[in-house]
Amino acid sequence: MRRLCYFMAVLLLLGCTQQQPKQFTHEVLNRMTPVKDQGKSQTCWIYAMLAAIETEHLAWGDSVNLSPYYIEKMLEQEPNAPESKRGMGATLLRLIQKYGIVGYDAMRKVETPAPKWVFMLGATYTPQEFARSVCAPDEYIALTSNDDEPYYQMTDIDVPDNWLHDRYYNIPMDSLLAKTERAVRTHHGICWESKGHAMAIVGIAHDSIGAKYFIMKNSWGTDRPHKGLDYLSFEKFKRKTVAIEMTKKAYGLP
Repeated sequence: MRRLCYFMAVLLLLGCTQQQPKQFTHEVLNRMTPVKDQGKSQTCWIYAMLAAIETEHLAWGDSVNLSPYYIEKMLEQEPNAPESKRGMGATLLRLIQKYGIVGYDAMRKVETPAPKWVFMLGATYTPQEFARSVCAPDEYIALTSNDDEPYYQMTDIDVPDNWLHDRYYNIPMDSLLAKTERAVRTHHGICWESKGHAMAIVGIAHDSIGAKYFIMKNSWGTDRPHKGLDYLSFEKFKRKTVAIEMTKKAYGLP
């Protein structure tokens, strides 16, 4: 019986040890707006892409905090939008050019009417005019890595979330990882997407054995262990990444 108790105690100790959260050392943590909560909606792609745009502007010294509810409301005008309201970062970029965007304080619930004007610094703009100052047409590049398609060409990502059939620039995964790491280290905002979720990348960290991680801004609120941040290992990035959106400047294009 004593041996059994000892064995069980060891198992419990090991179980508790395995459940301890990893400790991360931040190498770079870019500026970001407050973490938002998508609730039960499937609109993480809206939150992630807007968060990437917000971080991009904060790097310039220009603070913007954008309303995901405005874009969610505009989806009601899209006949091909799925009932689930799922989409991709490139979808958001298309919608923001078509319908514009407003500040977070101007629309904090999807049930409220969409504002027709944006008031900022004593000036009045339409949502479309404001959007052009926030995200210029063709400012961003959409990237993927699919070894079944030719590299360094544009390709479609054949998933239901890509219902606007946006095309992505296909590059090798090692190049995609390197481009993303460089962009984060130079303080650019990045939208990351897997098959099931989207988050903004806001930094880089390593664990106690030196393994590298991207610091992710998650739209699941702040009640989780890292108060709205998650950590995605570089190895998991290579396995899970479906798409990345970043500015062309971040990618290295003129």
